[in-house]
Amino acid sequence: MLNQDALNAIFRNARTHSFWQNRPIEESTLRDIYDLAKMAPTSANSSPARFVFVRSPAAKEKLLQAVSPGNLEKTKTAPVTVVVAYDLEFYEKLPKLFPHTDARSWFVGNTALAEKTAFLNGTLQGAYLILAARSLGVDAGPMAGFDSAKVDELFFAGTKWKSNFLCNLGYGEHSKLFPRNPRLTFEEACQIL
Repeated sequence: MLNQDALNAIFRNARTHSFWQNRPIEESTLRDIYDLAKMAPTSANSSPARFVFVRSPAAKEKLLQAVSPGNLEKTKTAPVTVVVAYDLEFYEKLPKLFPHTDARSWFVGNTALAEKTAFLNGTLQGAYLILAARSLGVDAGPMAGFDSAKVDELFFAGTKWKSNFLCNLGYGEHSKLFPRNPRLTFEEACQIL
């Protein structure tokens, strides 16, 4: 079991950030974040998420073309913005990822199942990425305020990748956080049957 300090860092004290310290994230840290996130479960080990770590000025300027006005400044100032995407042809990697059966055949020709599986599991992997970042001391600011068709055009033309959400990564300015919003109680959100 993780100790209380670790649980606090990942869940209780972690916050969604919009303001960032002027402090870069090393490539080795981005690799460490991914190497943790990739270990979490997906159905049939499908691993459909694809992550584009946008950190160069040129790539950031390209991405900003698709970001909604309310998210421009926080995205511009974040050391890294991750385009969390999913691969609609993830199943082509299943012979490697799930070798004990022909799982690829479950999806070939079944577009609806492939799309549902890619989106659902890619979203899970995006959440795992946030938790992995927090566990390594990196703050996150996930957001949906962007033009996904524009991001797909700018970054994924000619591929089967589709953008899901954006997530700014960096070292947050804790002094600029608003008080934490309430959460639903167990009784409001859960049932035990």
